[in-house]
Amino acid sequence: MKTIAVREAMVPVSELNLKKSALRVLGQRLVSPEVFYIQHKLGDKATQTAIDTAVKDVRNMPWAQIIIPE
Repeated sequence: MKTIAVREAMVPVSELNLKKSALRVLGQRLVSPEVFYIQHKLGDKATQTAIDTAVKDVRNMPWAQIIIPE
């Protein structure tokens, strides 16, 4: 019997997609520094699973790690 590899689609890591993911996963919105951190961490595209995991993880991080120095 053959096994079929399932490849997860890559989606843009946009502010809108992060908002939707946060509302679905957390039930609340992200603040701007959290959005910027996730975009910086994941890059332009990521899987939906990676986005959901990043949204969960960023809420448990201390603010000192989230704020990216300029």
